[in-house]
Amino acid sequence: METPSRRLFLGQAASGLTGVALASLFADESRAAKVPPIRPVVKPEAPLAPRPPHFAPKAKQVLVIFCSGAISHVDTFDYKPALVKYDGKPMPGNDNLVTFQGENGNLVAPIWKFRPRGKSGKLTSDLLPKIGEHADDICFWHGMTAKSNTHGPAENQMSTGFTLDGFPGMGAWVTYALGTECADLPAFVAIPDPRGVPQVGPNHWNSAFLPAVFQGTAFNADKPIANLTRPKALSVDADLATRRFLKALNERHLATRPQESELAARIAAYELAGRMQLEAAEVADFSQESAATRTLYGLDDRNANKAGFARNCLLARRLLERGVRFVQLFNGSYAMGEGVGNWDGHKKIADQYPGHAEILDQPCAALLTDLKRRGLLNDTLVVWVTEFGRMPTFQKGANGRDHNPSGFTAWMTGAGVKPGFSYGATDEFGYRAVENVTTIYDLHATILHLVGLDHQRLSVYHNGIERRLTDVHGRVVREVLS
Repeated sequence: METPSRRLFLGQAASGLTGVALASLFADESRAAKVPPIRPVVKPEAPLAPRPPHFAPKAKQVLVIFCSGAISHVDTFDYKPALVKYDGKPMPGNDNLVTFQGENGNLVAPIWKFRPRGKSGKLTSDLLPKIGEHADDICFWHGMTAKSNTHGPAENQMSTGFTLDGFPGMGAWVTYALGTECADLPAFVAIPDPRGVPQVGPNHWNSAFLPAVFQGTAFNADKPIANLTRPKALSVDADLATRRFLKALNERHLATRPQESELAARIAAYELAGRMQLEAAEVADFSQESAATRTLYGLDDRNANKAGFARNCLLARRLLERGVRFVQLFNGSYAMGEGVGNWDGHKKIADQYPGHAEILDQPCAALLTDLKRRGLLNDTLVVWVTEFGRMPTFQKGANGRDHNPSGFTAWMTGAGVKPGFSYGATDEFGYRAVENVTTIYDLHATILHLVGLDHQRLSVYHNGIERRLTDVHGRVVREVLS
């Protein structure tokens, strides 16, 4: 048999590769034909008007609680008896393990004791005991994974689906798809920690290539939306009369230019701002809240940071009960340095975490209690996240745990979610997700599903690409749905 020439071989190989590429392209086109994109029809004159979901939703609103800095799952919600058994010993099969900040030392047992909670007996730690009391209502995701072990890109992925900058936050996607039924407040509100913003700041609530009207409005209880107060020299009647006159002028101007969509959008934005002058000031006014509610949240606590976060948690409840579609509540700030104002526990985790837990635990648990007793969890999905987990070892020469995107915990409660349920698992040490492994794409797909949106079809055409929150990945984790 004649040996093929080099030229013949390369030519046949090239043809074969071309055929593979074409087959893949045709397959992609076939899949796209079967699942056509759904791009919401956004009216310029009413961009935030409510729009129908793709199918019947379980939840109408979403609250995301984001603990910035990467909270340790093995010290909070993911109990590992093997960590107790092998405390102080090297992790088997992982000699000289190097992670984000360098080489790791030995395994370290959970720093806080784990106890069974509620009727389910779910083991959670004494670091966050009040949140643990809600274990019977919570669905834990223990097999979570992230793509990056660096805070900035990991924060980006958790909120936008991508590690790179320049993509819309999940709240922007939801309001782009559904609009809002609340006409007098923003559709998407981001509530930064009283101490400052997370590492990537506004990336969490930006609209990127979606229309700017869908970006989140950032304010908290201590720093409400600026420039809303009516000047003292202007009476209420004069203010209202001026608005009515301006509205009439705008409508007359628009009637002669019906094709100018940007003009209509700008008028709609100004009118929303005018309505917010009344509503946004009221939503942050806690003077009518009962003494029992103030005590429940810890609004008057001597710890100023805890009291500030408590006010933000109460603000979140007040926004949700007024119909705000998407609220993103942040715990932790990077302005104060590594581990000081956030959960980045590299060096002194046993010293730093109790202070962070004091700020988070009571207000967050109170928010869950308040939402439940007011019936708001019937229509609201609550999602608790952090950008990744932490190692079951201590860093070599330190008293803290390094970054770990290979396995960590998120949780959900509220509308459409199985209560008192755990899904997925990390290995015996909490190092790597090994059972029912989930990604941030899966988390986002499930969130969208619960508000009645198909993550594979919700899209926007941008720079020649059909963009999705879940990129080309993700599945709805139906096992966690009620």
